[in-house]
Amino acid sequence: MLTQGERVQQLTDAAIKKPIINLNSEKFRQFVKATPRNYSVVVMFTALAANRQCGICRHASDEFQLVGNSWRYSPSFSNKLFFAMLDFDEGSDIFQQLHLNSAPVFMHFPAKGKPKKLDTLEIQRVGFSSESIARWVAERTEIQVNDASFSIRVFRPPNYTGLLALVVLLAMVVGLLYLRKNNLDFLYNSTTWGLIALAFVFVMTSGQMWNHIRGPPFLQKTQGGNIAYIHGSSQGQFIVETYIIASLCKCGASKTQYGVWNNRTSRAL
Repeated sequence: MLTQGERVQQLTDAAIKKPIINLNSEKFRQFVKATPRNYSVVVMFTALAANRQCGICRHASDEFQLVGNSWRYSPSFSNKLFFAMLDFDEGSDIFQQLHLNSAPVFMHFPAKGKPKKLDTLEIQRVGFSSESIARWVAERTEIQVNDASFSIRVFRPPNYTGLLALVVLLAMVVGLLYLRKNNLDFLYNSTTWGLIALAFVFVMTSGQMWNHIRGPPFLQKTQGGNIAYIHGSSQGQFIVETYIIASLCKCGASKTQYGVWNNRTSRAL
């Protein structure tokens, strides 16, 4: 049985090498459940194996890694908080003990006492983006830095995908204008601009901007093992919902347009 000092030292050494500490059943009991503790542990329960068919676990793992890396290289880094991950295949008995029927799940194990309801991140409501996880960790831990509550500033690597897509789009537009430089009547085509405006409206009304900000899962398995496409709370949504709403808006607009065209045809006759 390791002493508290030995556990802290081993966790600190592991966190310095790899910010997210991989656990199994034995290590979970030894480092997370053993008492006394003078440190908190944030554990991600996941199922990354391909045969587990957890579509969002890999994405959630990437976001969790960002939080762990940001904490590791933060000026506030200390041995009072550690980040760890437990895969179902490495600790199925722990999943059963905690009554976890789905993944991913983020839980905070405080230094004193047992986890409370708020020590489990409500990913259905706030999503699992690294910013949401970091905010939740700061709210649940009691760590003080310079006599003030700490926060984790997430350092997200630059993503040039959007910039590259914009450059390609602009190049295509410029190329099209150059090829059609002698015939630019299409720029004054109301139908073209109407379709562009409708596409923008469909994207905005479907909730795509909310997805971009909150980072919700694409869909989710229920406790009964079924697939949930519609979120059960008015405070959240799944990404697949935006596609459903956009499709319904498109169908509604098409039906309205057909009705207008039909009325005009009837009047003409």
